[in-house]
Amino acid sequence: MKKLFFGLLIASNLLFANAINSVAILVNDAPITFYDIKKLMDTQNISKDQAVTTLVDKAIFEQLVDKYNISVDILDIEDYVSKLASQNGMDAYTFKSVVAKKYGDYAIFEEETKAVIQKQKLVKKIVAGQLKVADEEDMKLYYNNNINKYTTAEEIEVIQYASLNRTALLQAIQNPMMIANEVQKSNAKLKTQDLNPQLSFILNNTNDNNFTPVIKADNGFVSFLVTKKIGTKTMSFESVKDKIFSDVMSEREQKFLKDFFEKEKITANIKIVK
Repeated sequence: MKKLFFGLLIASNLLFANAINSVAILVNDAPITFYDIKKLMDTQNISKDQAVTTLVDKAIFEQLVDKYNISVDILDIEDYVSKLASQNGMDAYTFKSVVAKKYGDYAIFEEETKAVIQKQKLVKKIVAGQLKVADEEDMKLYYNNNINKYTTAEEIEVIQYASLNRTALLQAIQNPMMIANEVQKSNAKLKTQDLNPQLSFILNNTNDNNFTPVIKADNGFVSFLVTKKIGTKTMSFESVKDKIFSDVMSEREQKFLKDFFEKEKITANIKIVK
């Protein structure tokens, strides 16, 4: 009886595994399995319809990447990160530190960056001069309509943690109440207009009661515990002109790609297998 029971159990598990791994949808002959759908539903906490739509979109996008011979290597990613850092007034090393702190794992950001670069390269291939380049008037209009994207705090209250020993500083950050002889603490109220663009960006993008990444200073290392942001200050158009241009063109590219993508979905051969 036990042998029969275990035999039925094994058979049942095999049937379940086969069902999960079986193909649910074909997108131009590219398979999407029930497992793919279930996994996305679980990891992103979304409905089955949302998961299916996302996976179909992903399949079509990957097919377009192959069709137009789009490739992205580590040099592309490094170049993109350097430009992004420069736009935000930072060197690449500091920018990576900020990103790693925000994402928890820099590899996640790299994967997202790879997808962004693929989209940019795809847009260049399919646009071929069809996308209008933003001029001064376009940028000023965008700036005025999205002024909240270009505002900073007027003042930021912080507790500065400084040390010649990076390891000691990291330990103090992990245990702020700990007395560390190698770490000096001091309270400060910083006016953003007096800060360099790099530090201003870091502080404004650090939530209250959180530490900034460790920053290399002339006399060692420093991290700031942001305690309070006071007031708001709008950055001048000229000071953020490069970023505005990037933002405008990014939105135009996204819209163009979305419209192009919708046309591809209409003509795609999508079959529901089961």
